[in-house]
Amino acid sequence: MLKLGYDISEATVQRYMPKKAPRTTRQHWKTFLKNHSAEIISLDFLVVPTITFELLHVLVFLSHDRRRIIHFNVTEHPTAHWCAQQLRNTFCDEQPPRFLLRDRDTKFGEAFTESVLALGMEPLLTAYKSPWQNGHVERLIGSIRRECLDHVIIMNEGHLRRILQSYVRYYNAQRTHLAINKDSPEPRAVQAKGEIEKVAVVNGLHRYYFGKAA
Repeated sequence: MLKLGYDISEATVQRYMPKKAPRTTRQHWKTFLKNHSAEIISLDFLVVPTITFELLHVLVFLSHDRRRIIHFNVTEHPTAHWCAQQLRNTFCDEQPPRFLLRDRDTKFGEAFTESVLALGMEPLLTAYKSPWQNGHVERLIGSIRRECLDHVIIMNEGHLRRILQSYVRYYNAQRTHLAINKDSPEPRAVQAKGEIEKVAVVNGLHRYYFGKAA
């Protein structure tokens, strides 16, 4: 502007310049989750009412790399010690992953955090009121509700556990997932030969189709 004969202050010019986002070398949250998916599990609670209006709490553990449900359990009274026991049960026979992703629910108290650290895992806590930061397990909980629990009247804790066991078998071994190239969490072979058969699963809520060898 000076070379064109206009004597304008820098402050005036800066008001009309586009603002640049601050540079950062840190990974975005979604990028971090994608890059470390093989080293992350996430967990969360869902609450299920029974026919007598009791509230049952279901804790689910999800492995990010194959979207596989690795553990779940049901209780009427969730506590930090109960959650810690579920964590120990999950990894009593296998190597724990590097990161554990969870929200800031008070049910994950000091006893649970101590168990996480004792297993050599690094806890990752989502920000307050930011369920999108734990989106994989939130999506799983939505699937459990839409594909199973919304269609069933739960009688009691034992009934809920049996229903969820059936759904977890279907989810892990038979249900396909777009995020893992339309495969199931436990890989399924392509069955291109033989007559196509079907069986009812999850108390008849879903059908499993497979090729029956001649």
